[in-house]
Amino acid sequence: MIVAGFGFRAGVSAQSLADALALTGAAPDALATAEDKAAHPAFRALAHALNLPVHALPAAALDQPTATRSAASLAARGTGSLAEAAALAVVGPRARLLAPRQISPDRMATCAIATGDPE
Repeated sequence: MIVAGFGFRAGVSAQSLADALALTGAAPDALATAEDKAAHPAFRALAHALNLPVHALPAAALDQPTATRSAASLAARGTGSLAEAAALAVVGPRARLLAPRQISPDRMATCAIATGDPE
């Protein structure tokens, strides 16, 4: 299973999300983000365009060790990277990052890729 985790700002566009995903070079099986972000219209539009399921994760599930240590993400979410934490959380305890957090050119979205065998 390959999961694309996302973090993004409120004003993000579907194109920004797609740009961040493209920077990872991956073709995910599913998308993931925080529960409160999963209904964002741009995120839903990307999921629809890619025909992929969405995993909306509660804050407790995002308590994952991440390769990236963003001060903004730590302050807002308690994790070094929402994108990395979301991707890792969906895959499960044997998850590993295939691509650490990538930032869209407009700096509105981040995407990270995790893989592994889900439990």
